[in-house]
Amino acid sequence: MKKNLKYITAIFSAALLLSACDNLDRFPKDKMSPETFLTNETEMQAYSNAFYTIFPGSSVYENYSDELISKDLSLELRGGRTLTSGDWTWTKLRNINTLIEYSGNCKDEKIRVQYVALARFFRAFFYFEKVKEFGDVPWYDHTLGSDDPELRRPRDNRDYVMQRIIEDLDYAILNLPSAKSDYRVTKWTALAFKSRVCLFEGTYRKYHAGDVTLATLPASALPYQHYLEQAAAAADEFMTTSGYGLYSGEADPAKNYIGLFTKYRVSEGTNREVILARNYNIDYSVVHGANSLYTSSTSGRAGFTRKIMNCYLMADGTRFTDQAGHETMQFVAECQGRDPRFSQSIRTPGYVRLGSNPPIPAAPDLAVSVTGYCPIKYFMGTSDDISGGSHCDLILFRAGEVYLNFAEAKAELDDLTQSDLNRSVKLLRDRVGMPPLDKAIANANPDPYMSAMYPKVAQTNTANVGVILEIRRERMVELLQEGFRYYDVMRWAEGHTFESPLYGLYFPGEGSYDLNADGVVDVILYNGDTPPAGTALKLKIGRDVILSNDLSGYLEFHKNTRPGWTWDDGKDYLYPIPPEQRSLTGGALTQNPGWVDGLPF
Repeated sequence: MKKNLKYITAIFSAALLLSACDNLDRFPKDKMSPETFLTNETEMQAYSNAFYTIFPGSSVYENYSDELISKDLSLELRGGRTLTSGDWTWTKLRNINTLIEYSGNCKDEKIRVQYVALARFFRAFFYFEKVKEFGDVPWYDHTLGSDDPELRRPRDNRDYVMQRIIEDLDYAILNLPSAKSDYRVTKWTALAFKSRVCLFEGTYRKYHAGDVTLATLPASALPYQHYLEQAAAAADEFMTTSGYGLYSGEADPAKNYIGLFTKYRVSEGTNREVILARNYNIDYSVVHGANSLYTSSTSGRAGFTRKIMNCYLMADGTRFTDQAGHETMQFVAECQGRDPRFSQSIRTPGYVRLGSNPPIPAAPDLAVSVTGYCPIKYFMGTSDDISGGSHCDLILFRAGEVYLNFAEAKAELDDLTQSDLNRSVKLLRDRVGMPPLDKAIANANPDPYMSAMYPKVAQTNTANVGVILEIRRERMVELLQEGFRYYDVMRWAEGHTFESPLYGLYFPGEGSYDLNADGVVDVILYNGDTPPAGTALKLKIGRDVILSNDLSGYLEFHKNTRPGWTWDDGKDYLYPIPPEQRSLTGGALTQNPGWVDGLPF
């Protein structure tokens, strides 16, 4: 970290200077310019350090979809997006292309190639985010002046852009260092990312085939199978040659899953899983707000939805939603005998906050969570609350995701074997003591609950329906709250799943409730005008808590938030192109389907 901070001055004097010149064609002669910079490794690294700001920070764990919700519902889940939604900004791309364009200033070929590879990785990352949001986008592989006519040209089709992304990633895989690094992009980061990118594109094309979001694909576009084959091959190469594995550094092996996300430094312990993390350090006031999010009644009151919690299997591998009465099961009962990742992702009976001394059980707190399913991933000790922010590292790429990418790509290609599952999904289940996923059993009896959530699986596939659903379940559980849920739903073309009610814990009515089975009442729900006696949290039904059946049912904070809203397949899978950008190009930039901006072109 200290080494990184030594370059802060250089970053702001070089990277920010260059990025501020989007609308200038010449650099002042008395200032640092590309022509006189980027001549050695120190300058290359100082300049490229700014690229890392493209990675997500707190949005990793705040990724609100139907997985994790707060008191303020996301625009995507309530039809609140406008014509200015989306991130149509290009400054970071200019900075990246500047390094590539002026890399010739560095005469050390090895260093030059390495940093061009790094820049091309970040260009691929930049464009992948743009394709996910907007579909077709203009591809720029060099810097542009303010009067460059290319600024006013049409978008390139997504197949062209995706092929350029893959070319950049292949170059990065070939030329980035292979030495492992917690905080710097390596060959293994690029290989893992390629598996992510190609899985997204392959499944997007498979499940969106024939819809308006792919209407501009040319006849020569590569088929979805090509991308899935690339995803499987990249993941296979990573699994075979990288030396990465799964985290197993806890004294109590039963806590290896949660232990992965509660490290101040990802290198603590036996950590073979983290490929790249975002470095946080309290000594330099580089912190994030996970602890505040989980403990404050004014920081969003985040909580998981019952819909997602229902997807966790029982510890013996059977389905929770096959149990009689699961719909009205109260919290303590539904926590019993579940996949161990259930109790390592939320507060359940027996949960004790990390670092509390003496250990004090912490029940679900309805004052800080609108659903009652209180997150604990990234939740650090009480000392973080005092110091003003949490400083555990945030994982951006890990081997567990690559295993899932491999299994899903092979299943979607109808090329999945039991051996493939054993070297991917089985390893994740083994870590927490869960039974392995059996392909034949899954395909013989697809889960009705998962089938209802993802109807297009059965509509699109004639084989592997059950195992595809189970791999999706595994992804939902293993990668919970790691920033994947929204765009997984997008690529699977299952946006209508967002229409389902956003439920929390079930309560049969007013009364006193012990939510962690320690013999102490944690919350009292009442319906009268006068709160009952007792020291527990008291919540008036209809005012402090909203129940799905008025006086009983599930917590439903957003019961009245989105009346009449439905997901629009013809519009909602892509964000709109900002009208002012379309105007500047005289209509060369076309609008995405379903978005009407009133412009005459």
